[in-house]
Amino acid sequence: MRSVKANKGFTLIELMIVVAIVGIIAAIAYPSYTGYVERARRSDAQGALMGLAAAMERHRASNGNYQGAASGGGNTGAPAIFPDEAPIDGSTKYYDLTIEDADATSYSLQATPKNAQAGDGILTLDHTGRRGWDENNDGDTDDAGENDWQR
Repeated sequence: MRSVKANKGFTLIELMIVVAIVGIIAAIAYPSYTGYVERARRSDAQGALMGLAAAMERHRASNGNYQGAASGGGNTGAPAIFPDEAPIDGSTKYYDLTIEDADATSYSLQATPKNAQAGDGILTLDHTGRRGWDENNDGDTDDAGENDWQR
């Protein structure tokens, strides 16, 4: 009498089906993941802009005005009173922080995306708390829906 051996393992068709399912899941998950990473970096830059705004307020409290807060005592450019890149901690920087304008009673701050975040649109914040995000990346925050940091 002959004994029948049971086959163990997977067939090629079963393996191909699993590979196809994993590929479909990856195709759906990866864009969601990259979108999440971009939003997290943008959120970090928004926090850095708020920190720079707080530093501008401390500068005004000490000096009586917002002038001279940029590098070299200037009114525009990289800040001397706060780090000039975001994120503040970490090695890879995704935004440059700048003072776009400062006078005795007002200021305008900007975070410009760079590296992997390039093309995401500038973020702005002024002395009144007005926020802007150049979502369409046309160089200004004057278009409809660009007067906040929300998508």
